[in-house]
Amino acid sequence: MGPVRLALLAVVALAAAGEAVYIPYNTSAGVAAGKLNVHVVPHTHDDVGWLKTVDQYYVGSNNSIQGACVQNVLDSLIPALLKDENRKFIYVEQAFFQRWWRNQNDMIKDTVKGLISSGRLELINGGMCMHDEATVHYIDMIDQTTLGHKFIKEEFGQVPRIGWQIDPFGHSAVQAYLLGAEVGFDAFYFFRIDYQDRDTRKGTKELEVVWRGSKSFGSSADIFAGIFPKNYEPPPGDFYFEVDDDSPVVQDDPLLFDYNVEERVNDFVAAALAQANITRTNHIMFTMGTDFKYQYAESWFRNMDKLIHYVNKDGRINALYSTPSIYTDAKYAANEQWPLKTNDFFPYADNPNAYWTGYFTSRPALKRYVRMMSGYYLAARQLEFFKGKSKSGPTTDYLGDALALAQHHDAVTGTEKQHVANDYAKRLSIGYTRCLLLNVTFCPPSEMDFSKGKGLVVLVYNSLGWKREDILRVPVFSDSIVVHDSEGREVESQLLPIASASLNIRDKHVKAYLGTSPGAKPKFWLAFPVSVPPLGFNTYFVSSTKKSASVSSKSTIYSSQGSEDSNLQVGQGNLKLQYNAAGALSLYSDSKTLIEANFEQKYKYYIGQDGNGSDPQASGAYIFRPNGTVPVKTDSQVPLTVLRGPIVDEVHQQINSWIYQITRVYKGKDYVETEFIVGPVPTDDGNGKEVATEIVTNMVTNKTFYTDSSGRDFIKRIRDYRSEWKIEVHQPIAGNYYPVNLGIYVEDGNKELSVLVDRSVGGSSIKDGQIELMLHRRLLHDDGRGVAEALDETVCLNNQCEGLIIEGKYYLKIDPQGEGARWRRTFGQEIYSPLLLAFSEQDGGNWANSHIPKFSAMDPTYSLPDNVALLTLQELEDGSVLLRFAHLYEAGEHKDLSALASVDLKRVFPDKKIGKIIETSLSANQERAAMEKKRLKWKVQGPEADEKVVRGGPVDPAKLVVELGPMEIRTFIVSFERSISGEQLL
Repeated sequence: MGPVRLALLAVVALAAAGEAVYIPYNTSAGVAAGKLNVHVVPHTHDDVGWLKTVDQYYVGSNNSIQGACVQNVLDSLIPALLKDENRKFIYVEQAFFQRWWRNQNDMIKDTVKGLISSGRLELINGGMCMHDEATVHYIDMIDQTTLGHKFIKEEFGQVPRIGWQIDPFGHSAVQAYLLGAEVGFDAFYFFRIDYQDRDTRKGTKELEVVWRGSKSFGSSADIFAGIFPKNYEPPPGDFYFEVDDDSPVVQDDPLLFDYNVEERVNDFVAAALAQANITRTNHIMFTMGTDFKYQYAESWFRNMDKLIHYVNKDGRINALYSTPSIYTDAKYAANEQWPLKTNDFFPYADNPNAYWTGYFTSRPALKRYVRMMSGYYLAARQLEFFKGKSKSGPTTDYLGDALALAQHHDAVTGTEKQHVANDYAKRLSIGYTRCLLLNVTFCPPSEMDFSKGKGLVVLVYNSLGWKREDILRVPVFSDSIVVHDSEGREVESQLLPIASASLNIRDKHVKAYLGTSPGAKPKFWLAFPVSVPPLGFNTYFVSSTKKSASVSSKSTIYSSQGSEDSNLQVGQGNLKLQYNAAGALSLYSDSKTLIEANFEQKYKYYIGQDGNGSDPQASGAYIFRPNGTVPVKTDSQVPLTVLRGPIVDEVHQQINSWIYQITRVYKGKDYVETEFIVGPVPTDDGNGKEVATEIVTNMVTNKTFYTDSSGRDFIKRIRDYRSEWKIEVHQPIAGNYYPVNLGIYVEDGNKELSVLVDRSVGGSSIKDGQIELMLHRRLLHDDGRGVAEALDETVCLNNQCEGLIIEGKYYLKIDPQGEGARWRRTFGQEIYSPLLLAFSEQDGGNWANSHIPKFSAMDPTYSLPDNVALLTLQELEDGSVLLRFAHLYEAGEHKDLSALASVDLKRVFPDKKIGKIIETSLSANQERAAMEKKRLKWKVQGPEADEKVVRGGPVDPAKLVVELGPMEIRTFIVSFERSISGEQLL
């Protein structure tokens, strides 16, 4: 007879005698050698916005949508932990924790600090949110993690050591090595991988692996990765203990009916043994919690106390209160050799017809807004540093918080309800100050009346560490305009008539967003070249001039309607595009690189599955499930229109009634820019539509293409293939879509075709020689993953709503084999960090006499190397400066630029003296040397890899030169002794 049953008989006997029984639950168990150890990890998963806004979730309002109140979770958690010193809990989302912390009195704060320092309450992951890993840019991942880690270090003196990405919909290589190993994490736990991959790993006991996410860093950035067997909820057997959950509680009072201790113990042991059968070592983890649980924490802990007590009395296994840190240490102590995982976990499917690849594109306007704000935030912090951070006035902090929330895995992903998407956009808009609607051809400062002697001052700031040569475009009314630079020299410029498609968007959207009509319509885009020094600005002056004087050149207009020409060529420099008699793009040629390639560019849409077939899975915010492909044919009655001029050639095409396209070739540039205006996507035929553009060539690419990982490394993709498991193909299109944040390319041994994007999109190469990007999605059915809304975005004006119009750009270039990386990396950085514009009015006088018209923070003879970017230049509250540099190339990516690079800090900051420089972890919460010394080094199965990892050496405080190896990002806290007055500059 087992010990549990003997104990129960004794309790029953006492109860039968009518005695009240107090049971002191023994929850003190630690790790037991020679037994299966079940690490009971209490947790809650609190989305910082999804069905409700972040603030609604926190305070518990709008409960008709979802009964969830994070304030209740944290309020009830503290007294529950205090009841038993062995109880433990982990918390992740700092956006919520910081809201709660601000409202606590000193006594509660002291209590919480004690719980955290003793390890009973552990803050893990530590970012402001649990960021997405597919549709986010690596700079945003770093920034939001740094914000959370900074708070944890300053308030509690703690450094998170575990990654906990349990809900994002697939997992990126960048998350593993950069936001894992490089921030000092020892392990990384998650759930969502492809169902076929999971089944395979269960059979081979490979749910726990060492993940080597970086080809450049090799084993130096290895991290232990644990994949949950089913989900991030309690194990099978009904162990949900919220007050309104259906699971049977542990009823151990024999005076009451439904006594079930032995039954509950058996359920727990059975679940443990089942999980042990697919797990290496004698340690398994039970994730005790799920979304917004522990609203009344004692309900959970009461039952877990009983389970641990009675399970350990049973003796078959050992159960203990634990955290992922304790679990990780136990796994490490087992001295096991672990299977090796490389690359990433995309795409993710949870069923044969349910690939979560639609969200790569969902809500493309929000995705673009987030990307714009990210580049703006980078530049704004630089300017704040030059000026000196305000102690009482506006700072960049609000925008930083808003951007951090937007990285959440139900924010930038587009998988939230519409009112929540609106909330994210509103928060971003509060922190943004420039021409808000320039993308819809509305910029009041530039639309001034030049006829009365007034002029427009355009200040152009370059946040990159190298000189920028670019083309600016602003809407204007006048056709008699001249542009001068900061030294008074006339600048060649061009006027391009604004397309009616753009003006129609302007009228509708300005009224919809601002509530007022925009007034008179500008007639032209004014385009002119600018040259801006690194980490500096230049000023340009736009004014009216007499017709007889030198004026901006008007574009010549050519229409293909009625033309008998068989071919049409555009482009004035090395790069030429040729259109055939049907008005279709047919040939790309570059006389400098001797590249010539036949190719087409066209549109199509996938019909969204409505879920009415034998499998009810519909296409929705998360899921891409096409039900047929429809090519979009150009309306034959609309002519192809060409605008030519000294700055740019443009080809305008009305593809159909809801797709307009402008293709541009700039003088002196070696790439093609394509602007698209898509929408309103019609749904009156009852079908949702997922709109894609495709570039088709005759390149032989052997099913292979490359996509970036969160804007950083490029990963090789092979159609209908997974390198670590055999895929059974059910969705040949959706199952081959991947996230694209920077770009996608194919190669054939002779040349490379690269396409770069201005936001996160889904992309693929569905057939050889082809690249496609999904630009817009408008769907009529929910896909059953919880959001309970169709992805049907609209814009409403005068009580009438129509589908959202998406305006965007992508960029195309064809290079000789091995040369495409330079353009992808350099121009990709320029897309992320566009020139920042500020406008002012000049009314007589000389503006330049009272302002500094040109400035560079760097030594005028210096710029950063071509393979290095400045990621962060930010003044902190104590006056020190957070500084990050990134090497832009992978090892072996480019014959010249994948080399060790050097940055001379004395020349980057010639007017400042660096008093102290400390290298830190990526998230700046610990010294780099200390992090590397304490981080766990995991053993891997198989022979040791032959690696040649290149990293920069320590920074000599006298020489102040920062070295960077391929893909290396180095982070520093810098203290300056003296500086010039930023107030005078700005």
